[in-house]
Amino acid sequence: MKHIRQSLRLLSAALLLVFVAASAQAAQTISIAEARALPQGTVVTVDGSVTTPSGAFYSSFFDNGFGLQDRSGGIYVSLQTNLNVAPRRQARVTGTLQDNGFGLLLLIPSSPSDVKLHGAGRRVAPRFVTTGGVNESTEGLLVQVVGTVTQPVEDDTPYGYKLFVDDGSGEITIFINFETGIDVSGFAVGQTVSVTGFSGQFDTHYEIDPRFPADIVVQAP
Repeated sequence: MKHIRQSLRLLSAALLLVFVAASAQAAQTISIAEARALPQGTVVTVDGSVTTPSGAFYSSFFDNGFGLQDRSGGIYVSLQTNLNVAPRRQARVTGTLQDNGFGLLLLIPSSPSDVKLHGAGRRVAPRFVTTGGVNESTEGLLVQVVGTVTQPVEDDTPYGYKLFVDDGSGEITIFINFETGIDVSGFAVGQTVSVTGFSGQFDTHYEIDPRFPADIVVQAP
């Protein structure tokens, strides 16, 4: 009987080690680029620097999520709870990869507790790209373009406003969510503007979502 109890204790210890190892493997942090290459439905853990204020895109994204970026890539973390995070906050997120139904890849935590905020992250500088170069390869990243306003601002209430910019390489939609507080009344056709924002996608087109007023600067003639 004594030997049976000892064997059971050894078996329990072995099973515990297997469970701990499996849990550690499931929670192993991978790069965002690696995560983006995995099939939808995969649960991953990534760690990066926040690039957009949580809830800044609520009027068109319908959530209080935020952009997250590491040195390899970027992704949008979709949450209904507003964690009040701002750019440069470091976050470790475990969630499920899923398309939002309009082409944008999301990382969806099962609960707010799957987002671990831990100090200040690195400053993420926007990647300078051409307006025609905003595509699948830039999705999830913080990007910057400089171009000419080609059309009057389009009111897309209740979602936001559309500004159209082209540097000669192809027109890009700048989608301005209401929560950003960006005043669109001063934008006019022919102006040259510098735009920084989250590189996203809606249905068949790619777009840039600026985060706050300072992200759109009208340049002097």
